[in-house]
Amino acid sequence: MSGKSKGFILIQRVLVWALYFSSGFILYSNKGILHSTIIDFSRIIYPLSIFWLQIRIKKRTNFLPIDSKMSTSQLWFNLLPVISSLLTVIFSLTNAFLYILGKFINS
Repeated sequence: MSGKSKGFILIQRVLVWALYFSSGFILYSNKGILHSTIIDFSRIIYPLSIFWLQIRIKKRTNFLPIDSKMSTSQLWFNLLPVISSLLTVIFSLTNAFLYILGKFINS
């Protein structure tokens, strides 16, 4: 891999993490725009999703390690972190977008 593509990947990752951390900052520091149940779920799962994503990125494994030989409990053990992290990303980014949009509209 060339130096330019490594630098581009690094810039992409820094931008994605900066966006996700800023949405978490908005999630924890301000009143949520979304329904309170969704905000509470996101506030609980957000730190776990960061931890889970870092493990997946560092190990460079599949996000959904599903095998046909897995038992039902193994399948749920692998699916639940993915589903909850994905929902947390969607909810926190949506909350941040709506918060920023509301600030632009009200100002």
